[in-house]
Amino acid sequence: MKYHIGFDTEDLGNNPPQIALLSGEPERSQYIARNYCQNARLLSEYRGLNSYVGYLADDRPVLVATSGMGAPSLSIVVNELAQVGIEKFIRIGTCGSIQPQVKVGNIVISQGALCRQGAADDIAPREYPAVADPFLTVALVSAADKLKIPYHLGITASVDTFYEGQERVRSSANVSLQFWLQGITTEYRHLNILNYEMEAGTLFKMAGVYGFAAACVCGVVAQRTTGEDIVLEDKNLAVERAIATAIEAI
Repeated sequence: MKYHIGFDTEDLGNNPPQIALLSGEPERSQYIARNYCQNARLLSEYRGLNSYVGYLADDRPVLVATSGMGAPSLSIVVNELAQVGIEKFIRIGTCGSIQPQVKVGNIVISQGALCRQGAADDIAPREYPAVADPFLTVALVSAADKLKIPYHLGITASVDTFYEGQERVRSSANVSLQFWLQGITTEYRHLNILNYEMEAGTLFKMAGVYGFAAACVCGVVAQRTTGEDIVLEDKNLAVERAIATAIEAI
């Protein structure tokens, strides 16, 4: 048994999945397993990293796994999932927009990431490219087009923290940002970066180093050009769109 995910290859059955859908929230993983998979069964709830194996409509097996919050947790989960045979990963997450045209409720499909993450630095040098698999990314774009879901394709800023790293002050207990973080959201906006999130950059670097394929689709739940807060009334719509896009893509 793999220590953190709580299961091993033999637990996946005679037709083991080769693709995993990753969510930060265990509740989202449970929702995907119950509503988008057939005959889903729980593999483990250890440490809140809920994992399920189920089948798509065409009877292909799929693993639905929880990566936890942030890159360090994701790096552990993905490492162990790679050990049990997963060859493709799609992160289904949430994000904050830093461009006015990227609206709450839309989805962002990441081509690559500006990766400002300590976990990724342990895996590859800072200058190592954090890029998504082109085939999975095109599949996500095609799926969004088919489903008529408003999407944006571009570069994501993957950072380690939700508050300081994403230049939150008003909603944070720490109102004194380091100087280098003050104005960083505007700087990223001028670089045509679309959004903030906390995992994709490390996932993409792991894909390059380990040799698997990875992609990321996130529902937009905050508009950082106008404020800092999560728009809770639109979160479910954004997440549902991200999930539907990922399911259609695979």
